[in-house]
Amino acid sequence: MRGCLMMNVPPDEPTMSRSGYSAMALTLFGACAAWAQTPPAPPQTPARAAAEMATHDEPALFQARVNLVMVPVVVRDRQGKALGNLKQEDFQLFDKGKPQYIARFSMERAAGRLNKTGAPAPAPNPGKPSEEKAAADLPDRFIAYLFDDVHMKFGDLAHSRDAAGRHIDNALRTTDRAAIYTTSGQTVLDFTDDRAQLHEALGKLRMRPVTGQGGNRCPNMTYYMADLIQNKHDPTVLNAATRDVMACASIPDVPTAQQMAQAAAAQELNLGDRETRLAMGVINGLVRRLAALPGQRSIILVSNGFVTLAEHSIEKTEIMDRAIRASVLINSLDARGLYTDNPDITRSGTNFLTDRILNQMERETNRAQSDVMAELAAGTGATFFQNSNDLDAGFARLAAAPEYYYLLAFSPQNLKMDGSFHTLKVTLKGVKDVSANARTGYYAPRHLENAIETAKREIEEALFSREEMSDIPVELHTQFFKLGEDKARVALVVKVDVKRLKFRKQDDRNCNELTVVAGLFDRNGVYAAGNRKKIEMRLLDETVEKRLGGGLTIRSSFDVKPGTYSVRLVVRDVEGQSMSAQNSAVEIPY
Repeated sequence: MRGCLMMNVPPDEPTMSRSGYSAMALTLFGACAAWAQTPPAPPQTPARAAAEMATHDEPALFQARVNLVMVPVVVRDRQGKALGNLKQEDFQLFDKGKPQYIARFSMERAAGRLNKTGAPAPAPNPGKPSEEKAAADLPDRFIAYLFDDVHMKFGDLAHSRDAAGRHIDNALRTTDRAAIYTTSGQTVLDFTDDRAQLHEALGKLRMRPVTGQGGNRCPNMTYYMADLIQNKHDPTVLNAATRDVMACASIPDVPTAQQMAQAAAAQELNLGDRETRLAMGVINGLVRRLAALPGQRSIILVSNGFVTLAEHSIEKTEIMDRAIRASVLINSLDARGLYTDNPDITRSGTNFLTDRILNQMERETNRAQSDVMAELAAGTGATFFQNSNDLDAGFARLAAAPEYYYLLAFSPQNLKMDGSFHTLKVTLKGVKDVSANARTGYYAPRHLENAIETAKREIEEALFSREEMSDIPVELHTQFFKLGEDKARVALVVKVDVKRLKFRKQDDRNCNELTVVAGLFDRNGVYAAGNRKKIEMRLLDETVEKRLGGGLTIRSSFDVKPGTYSVRLVVRDVEGQSMSAQNSAVEIPY
């Protein structure tokens, strides 16, 4: 290979994988990089070759966006329709009551990204007819039905299960893939378009409480009440629980009854915490799973809700931040439908005051259970469907996702790395009769993300997206060759217009670095293969002007089984902080 490129091709590139599911090694681009359509170069002296070309193992460095806080906002009119005609100047963002400068602003929609003016992003260049045909059969939307079988009651689980089955039969498209997950982890079906398998998984759903939390009936004790007694030392609630023990256990001694009430609260607090952390861990893992899929990705959390306490706030923030970065919507459906706060008639009464407090605790518990679903939905730009028995309409609305939402980002000034909670508020200027739904806050980090971590995260997020970007002029061409009945090779040719890059001048050299990553996904969106190359350039002016006219051509290949694959290409440079991403497809017949 001729030219003046410092080829950074480490012998052992780190694996790029999505945690907890599959280790997907990104092997190196195996083929060479060559100049395309360029005149023959004059012979190089050893000194010139050493100056313009070298190999080393340093990772690519990108500008770290260490304290950029992302805030998705859905704006709806009185009829509940999402609005898509607002601009950056229409929004005000407050962090702990202090106005913040909106550093980045974009409008998003279910069909893809829009630019800052609200106009649709340019359509990708038409591919070959064979590519278009293959692309038509590839998935572009992934829906994960997550049933909270740990916290749901039988009737609510049955009704929501049947509604989900009807939604699968009537609303899923040929390019949709659906999955069934449960918070207990005992019923799992990964993404597929096989409706028979989906219905089989739905038929296996059962109530599966894992700790017995909420089963303590003497005294009547809930996780919410236990928190008030044990953590907040609420004397009124403790007294009501004590009186409840005296009535249901026929214990006349107040100190003894109080000890029993405190013991029940301690037990309930432990069990409730285990079940809450179990549910949140499953949600977090599912976000990670969806982040490794191309296209539009959403979760429909079907639950009666569950209580989260202050100590769970950091976990919730981490889930929302990860979902925002991966463009995963966490929609929520309250399986209780339209419910009322009627007192539990199966509970024996004690006295008027005690019954009144216990009924109040039941109402507050019901509301607290739905808070986490509302928070996860608002924090990711998704929708919370509640107070309606029309669960069919609920699934239809949640699967469709908001037609428009806005992604605001700001960099907090003088941010202390102390893990403290920052309240957020989003308001609209001069826009009437609308409501803005946004995340309510975030936790300050305890340490800064370094440049290497930032580089890896940004490239992975782009690879596992379907968004087309064209900051760097790039051409992608694909071919396949049959090597046998069950083996084929997919060849990629990537052409980068290097002259359009921004270079940093260092002595007589023009310096920049490219990272080129390609990935293959099968027809269910599962990551199949990938590779990565880093090219560090230290180019003379002569090289930039005369020898890069035809651009830089990079070749690569994958050995795969016959089938239909989507191809994802990401190209990123350091100096211009620019990125391009393209999608293609290839269909290899058996």
